[in-house]
Amino acid sequence: MSERYIAAIEIGSSKIRGGVGLADAAGHLDVVAVEEEKLTGRVRYGCIQNVDVSNTIMRVCERLEGYPRVEPRKIKGIYISLGGRSMVSELVDVSTSFSSEIEITDQIIDSLKEQAAASAPEGYDVAEVVPVKFSVDNKSVSNPVGSYGMTVSATMLVVVCAASVKRMIRRVVNERLGLEICGYVTRPTAEAALVLSEEEKRLGCMLVDFGAETTTVAIYKDGAPVYVATLPMGSRNISLDLVALNHTEERAEEIKKVSGNALPLDGQRRQGADGVDYTEVNNYIHARAAEIVSNILAQIDYAGLKPQALPKGIVMVGAGGRLRGFSELLEQHSKLKVRQGSPSSMVRISDGQIHPAENTDIIAILAGAARMPLKECFELPASAAGSADGTRSQGSYEDIYGDDAADGSEERADGAPVDDFEPEEKPKKPKKGIFQILRDRLAGTFDSEGESFDE
Repeated sequence: MSERYIAAIEIGSSKIRGGVGLADAAGHLDVVAVEEEKLTGRVRYGCIQNVDVSNTIMRVCERLEGYPRVEPRKIKGIYISLGGRSMVSELVDVSTSFSSEIEITDQIIDSLKEQAAASAPEGYDVAEVVPVKFSVDNKSVSNPVGSYGMTVSATMLVVVCAASVKRMIRRVVNERLGLEICGYVTRPTAEAALVLSEEEKRLGCMLVDFGAETTTVAIYKDGAPVYVATLPMGSRNISLDLVALNHTEERAEEIKKVSGNALPLDGQRRQGADGVDYTEVNNYIHARAAEIVSNILAQIDYAGLKPQALPKGIVMVGAGGRLRGFSELLEQHSKLKVRQGSPSSMVRISDGQIHPAENTDIIAILAGAARMPLKECFELPASAAGSADGTRSQGSYEDIYGDDAADGSEERADGAPVDDFEPEEKPKKPKKGIFQILRDRLAGTFDSEGESFDE
């Protein structure tokens, strides 16, 4: 196949976002559809807490199937992003030796990755193993494949997440929805591949994904990730602080987005026309934002680096990073340059209504899936499949041959005699899509709160 359709789902703490992309054989991506739906209480810190989230995923998938460039295809499998509070990383050194000098192959590198993955602690699943550096016979090499030697050593970044994360995803996607999980895409490294330049990764920079309940940090140096961690704090912490000022959480979220400022004010009292004391509001916002900034910058030290080792600064993604003044506050505290990340020009966005910077997460998951081994995410209904392979779909007997022939007259609609003429079989109705079948079979099941599972 020269092109394939890819479906992906990003499970966030505040929303479910889905996307469909068209990938060619080289892995280039054309994003053709993005949909999202708000979510409350079903996902906490990036981990599914209640399988009722399946109902939200279903609605997102149904809307994706309705896009003109997707229809009449039906989703049968999806790629899923991995992230959340439990995601951590560790640098692991591995090596292998041979009795004589041999050629280093991809299979040998894969065995080193498996050796590194075996170091994952109990209760954690490996999300990704990323090579950081290699040496052959104690000589540093950028790419060992094709080299000859007796000893190959490597430093690998092993990224893991709690086993409960994948377990709950399987319960929702496989058991509740009956969909195949085509693969898992590690969100921090996928976003880095999408928004960071090769120069930034090589010289050193930090990617910060400031989300609703979590903030993920990925530090790159010498072209590879050397540290990944997720902080259990996000922009929702700021909204909850404003609730203490006698606002509902919805109103607090609105105030934060419209009038909030992470920078300290000049001390003058500012009373809004709506009766809100915005001086007090922004004091709360600044205090919490400063705490989040301090925790973000502490990750540089935890990675064993100094800010001077990251000359390309900090790249922000995520909705939280668009809070007014937050980038400036981060810049002031870090003394590093801060910029907002957006998808690279290598990804094409077909729909003008899809804002690249606001949908970086799902675009990154689609781009990451496009680089993975081929898996089919869609299937065509039987009637549409006939049209797709070049056969002409059949109409009714009356549509093809006219009313006269249908009434048993002696001539067809085109005037030809009816001798030896047998009407074509009427087509069967297309089968229902998977989500319609699920709706019929499980009517009422998804209306309940569902059972709760602890992380």
